[in-house]
Amino acid sequence: MEALKDILLVYGRIFTILPLLLMATLFMGKRSIGELPVFDFLVIITLGAIVGADIADPTIKQIPTAAAVIALAILQRIVTATVIKYRKIGKAVTFEPTIVIKNGELIVNNLKKINYSIDNILQMLREKDVFDLSVVQLGIVEANGRLSLFKYSGEAPVIKKDLGLTEVDHQISLPVIIEGMIDTTTLHHLNKDETWLKEELSEKKVELNQVFFASINEKLVLHISLVNQDKPNYINH
Repeated sequence: MEALKDILLVYGRIFTILPLLLMATLFMGKRSIGELPVFDFLVIITLGAIVGADIADPTIKQIPTAAAVIALAILQRIVTATVIKYRKIGKAVTFEPTIVIKNGELIVNNLKKINYSIDNILQMLREKDVFDLSVVQLGIVEANGRLSLFKYSGEAPVIKKDLGLTEVDHQISLPVIIEGMIDTTTLHHLNKDETWLKEELSEKKVELNQVFFASINEKLVLHISLVNQDKPNYINH
């Protein structure tokens, strides 16, 4: 009988606390759901923990839970307004956009600062139908962790179609060197070996340990991002 009472209490709490949570979320605004900056993420996690505990544990009083939900929603709105008004405070409570690709080259130091790996970036590029790093003029990881791209002007499909320009046949590029390590699978796919790759690097006066990332397409064109960004970027030579 006691168990049935607890179950009914839990059901009752679901029907009372979830509408309150919905109202609080709508009060916080679209920003907290669409972009999810760091502080908003913490608020959402905290709300989940509070509401989850309230629903699962009948011994927890519901009025303090409701008060906590309302207080968090108000705090989030106050912080959001403050962040919008004072940029310095905004920088302290969220991430700043970070440039990770410039002129077709990965910015190694910036990748390390935000703890993104090459594989992370390559996946994000593929999700945007980009299979060749060299077509990207600028790539930025936004505060919400998403990748924004600005391609070279000739790579805009809509513009090319609208102007009746000839379609450029770009090859899919495959990773061949990642952080100084050679991917032999890619070489085997292209019927090449490590000796050939090292000779290609030698022609460009680049040592293997200088290469942060390199890709190669079916036409055997190498695209290289160096560890040392002060050195020139040897691309398509």
